[in-house]
Amino acid sequence: MSAIEDFLKEHRIDEVECLVPDMAGIARGKILPARKFIKGMRGNGLRIPEGVFVQTVNGDYPPAAYEGKIVAPSSQDVYLRPDLSTIRLVPWYDEPTAQVICDAFLFDGGPVQISSRQVLRRVFALYEAKGWKPVVAPELEFYLVDMNTDPDYPLEPPIGRSGRRETSRQAYGLDAVNEFDPLFEDVYDFCDAQGIDVDTLTHEAGAAQMEMNFNHGDPLLLADQAFLFKRTVREAGLRHQVYATFMAKPMQDEPGSSMHIHQSLFSVKTGRNVFSQSKGKDTKLFMNHIAGLQKYLPAVMPLLGPNVNSYRRLVPDLDAPINTHWGYDNRTVGLRVPHSEPASRRVENRLAGADANPYLAVAASLACGYLGMEQGLTPLAPIEGSAYRLAHTLPKTLHDALHRFGASKPLKEVLGETFVNAVTVVKATELDAYQKVISSWEREHLLLNV
Repeated sequence: MSAIEDFLKEHRIDEVECLVPDMAGIARGKILPARKFIKGMRGNGLRIPEGVFVQTVNGDYPPAAYEGKIVAPSSQDVYLRPDLSTIRLVPWYDEPTAQVICDAFLFDGGPVQISSRQVLRRVFALYEAKGWKPVVAPELEFYLVDMNTDPDYPLEPPIGRSGRRETSRQAYGLDAVNEFDPLFEDVYDFCDAQGIDVDTLTHEAGAAQMEMNFNHGDPLLLADQAFLFKRTVREAGLRHQVYATFMAKPMQDEPGSSMHIHQSLFSVKTGRNVFSQSKGKDTKLFMNHIAGLQKYLPAVMPLLGPNVNSYRRLVPDLDAPINTHWGYDNRTVGLRVPHSEPASRRVENRLAGADANPYLAVAASLACGYLGMEQGLTPLAPIEGSAYRLAHTLPKTLHDALHRFGASKPLKEVLGETFVNAVTVVKATELDAYQKVISSWEREHLLLNV
């Protein structure tokens, strides 16, 4: 407690943002004066309705979540316990403001099992019990687009320093990134001030599509950083009259945006990478891990592709996978094993969209690998050449994905049955809302023709 008070005094903090990620990865929570924040910490006074954790992306609260006792029918409060290791400044405010990521607890002291940070902790604990330490490194893609206040109007790339829009694909183009130098200078400054350990910025294949890589580390730490990074980039964009969007497929005929997750595994006892032998040969455990990803990732897609828009990204020949085949340094497969030294042996899960909640995407990916190791599964042979010539085995819609998710008993055991039920209820409610919307395509092609 004294360390927090010292931090607030040192930086002359006026207000504190208490952040808690909901199922969609949206930052919910409260903003308090610093003195009230300290008082609330001491007496479980930082409270929030439990229903926040089943709130849909469009702001509704599914009645089925209360009727099914996923959350209490009384709409009870839960209390927030700040993770003191996450306190940092909010660099874009004029007044000194701090932010801290919080965990949610019931008043009997138990954690809220459906909160996304707790789901990741639950999976991590399974690895700890085996003496394993998973390490991850996410890569987040996103688009910069013109500010758009009309949802029916298609998005467009913004005008850069040259005064022109980007109309052709400029993958890895340095000058194309430099078009938005002032914006990315703010991004790097904001990340530095928050201790977000970003690494490489590149231009991706889409018009004004970018990718930011993170340095590898602890899964919870990296999920926290990805959560804060999304908020940071959106804020930097607004300062330059640009939207930054992490939608999986924001623009027609352009590639979608992914969140690739590199994952490796170390022995707590020896500190060595258990995916590789000393001379570089893949271990049996690595093959088990890949096999678990192959078998269970299609069933866990509601956490990797959580929105109706997510499945527009998963099409051939646009830098996205359509199946869970694996291969060495092959970007057409769902599971890529990059060339590396033995100490860096890892697998890159290419299925998750940039729209996924980073806590749940990392938890899902690690859960599938864990099941493969626990069950001693054997993967299919690695693919050479294009995996797009092979069958599309991933779900093609959120409806299909939810059916597979709810039918997997092993995933319920690893992730928690209540959490699986919560995801199913929330996403089914979002699907119902989506079905009520008449799209511009329908008006254009059906209004006067059928």
